[in-house]
Amino acid sequence: MSAKPTVFSGIQPSGNLHIGNYLGAIKNFAANQAQYHNYFCVVDHHAITLPQEPAALRQQTLELANAYLAAGLDPTEVTLFVQSHVSEHTEMGWMLNTFVYFGELKRMTQFKEKAGKRQEEVNVGIFDYPVLMAADIVLYDADFVPVGEDQRQHVELTRDIANRVNYRLGEGTLVVPEALIKKEGARIMGLDDPTKKMSKSATTPRNYIALLDDADTIRQKLRAAVTDSGADIRAGEDKPAVTNLLTIYSLFADVPVPVLEERYAGKGYADFKRDLTDVVIDSLAPFQARLRELDANPDYTAAVLKEGAERARAKASTVLTRVKGRMGYVLPFS
Repeated sequence: MSAKPTVFSGIQPSGNLHIGNYLGAIKNFAANQAQYHNYFCVVDHHAITLPQEPAALRQQTLELANAYLAAGLDPTEVTLFVQSHVSEHTEMGWMLNTFVYFGELKRMTQFKEKAGKRQEEVNVGIFDYPVLMAADIVLYDADFVPVGEDQRQHVELTRDIANRVNYRLGEGTLVVPEALIKKEGARIMGLDDPTKKMSKSATTPRNYIALLDDADTIRQKLRAAVTDSGADIRAGEDKPAVTNLLTIYSLFADVPVPVLEERYAGKGYADFKRDLTDVVIDSLAPFQARLRELDANPDYTAAVLKEGAERARAKASTVLTRVKGRMGYVLPFS
């Protein structure tokens, strides 16, 4: 019997967690956790590439950990931890910097989008964070990295770095990971603009449904969600808004989109949005109840994160030592 493959994933603790995070990532992590050796990380080092209010960063870090747990992640099945609790991440990131070229990072799509025409004024963390992301992944000998399509380029850079390390230091120094991209639901779009991804940092709360939104707020947001011209409820490139709403409905209700299209044939947006709203509210109710339980018991989450960091550090230190030894570092004396 072959060993289970290893999965690594990290989410930034910044902004409001929303149903895009849940449907595109967290819900799938819980559903598939028994298939893999799982390392799930709250990547707080990545969050500080933009200024953070200290109290908010602390709160959002714990809220994200609780969201993982509320979605059904089992601490006996997965290793859940905070990135900054495992110092090997930043040490590996520094070493991998010596295997990456300036031009590669300058060509990264997200850097160009965030920096725009002001590249000389952007902090180095925004420029360099893909290398830290690569370090996050290779530290755990990850075979797969579940990401959205917008992160595929970062996984490709990680593969390039790992192959470069293996060429210079010897095959098997690092595992070369693969992107694990779920076709449906990998990219939930904004309710106010279906051409842009639903975002924690959106300028308006009408863009997203937050995981902690109450029923009345969810109703208001879905009632106001933009639709497309034409009354037919179907998915298609010419119907981006309805396609997005159908995807959300499908993923929450576990009903294929074609079945929903047939169900609402000849019906209007009002009926569709009303039923979609009920599905979202009912689906989030147990998750939100579990979140409230976890918020009321912070010692439990702290214990999970402490044990998770210890397990993560045991693996990360092994990989880091392997790389340092092959690079020629004098390893600590026992």
